[in-house]
Amino acid sequence: VGTALWFASRAQDYNIILADDNDNDDNDNEATATTATCHSQDDKDAIANCRVLLLGMGADEQLGGYGRHRVAHRRGGYDAVKEELKMDRDRLWERNLGRDDRVLSDHAREARFPFLDHEVVSFLGSLPPDLICDFDLPPGQGDKRILRLIAEQMGLIHCSGLVKRAIQFGSRIAKVSDVQRYGSSRSASKRATKQQSEE
Repeated sequence: VGTALWFASRAQDYNIILADDNDNDDNDNEATATTATCHSQDDKDAIANCRVLLLGMGADEQLGGYGRHRVAHRRGGYDAVKEELKMDRDRLWERNLGRDDRVLSDHAREARFPFLDHEVVSFLGSLPPDLICDFDLPPGQGDKRILRLIAEQMGLIHCSGLVKRAIQFGSRIAKVSDVQRYGSSRSASKRATKQQSEE
């Protein structure tokens, strides 16, 4: 997580321009496929000048976004989910935020956490878990249900139905790390399983 956040917070990428390969205007009435090709504009890095980043940390911990929340629901219903959410909220400060602050500081950036605003935390903590999430629905619908409904109302239809993907997996940094350290993701998984069985 720290490595993926470090790369994301550096806010640096190659400056690219998108060129339309299909400049033919002869067939305005026909639906034609357009392809975009990336060209490096001048091989200089594009660097964001922002000093403050908005981060979504706290959403999963408060809105039932982790697989373990679904497992807790299967195990003991919404009472078990409520306990799991409380545990996540209580340990978030020491488990994640110190790391995140140090990672962003390396790029002289500061974080703002809208989901951890005291009014948001207080409001979400006052709601029963069955208003926050609905684990009778599949992943990508029932987890963080209240947030998904708000996103839908704001017109963010596509992203409101995406299944959660942790930053280290969505960014593929976990796979790169596994390949560098162990030769492949499969070797890393076998090694982790072996270590667990030895403990």
